[in-house]
Amino acid sequence: MALPHALPAEAIDVLPFGPQLAHERSVALFKSDDLEVIRMVLPAGKRMPEHKVTGGLVLHCIEGRLRVDIDSRQHALGAGQLLHLPGNVAHAVSAIEDSSALLTLVVRR
Repeated sequence: MALPHALPAEAIDVLPFGPQLAHERSVALFKSDDLEVIRMVLPAGKRMPEHKVTGGLVLHCIEGRLRVDIDSRQHALGAGQLLHLPGNVAHAVSAIEDSSALLTLVVRR
């Protein structure tokens, strides 16, 4: 069964989870013809292995600390920081501490 997504013009809460963070999970907030937005939750020590996406992306750390590995360089993201990548750039994401982030993907069909 597909998870419900937000409708156009529907407000979505993306505030920090705070003490509830450990009990939350990643969820797709919406998907349109051009964008997909995911509230990503990564516990400390969890790693998304290296991968690529066709379209560009924006990763906005809401709470916690993330590390993004691109080539041999490491980029730290703290709460309130974001980074963007063009499409087809190999990257991996690790949680330095329990974290949540907003991941926006440009969908290329």
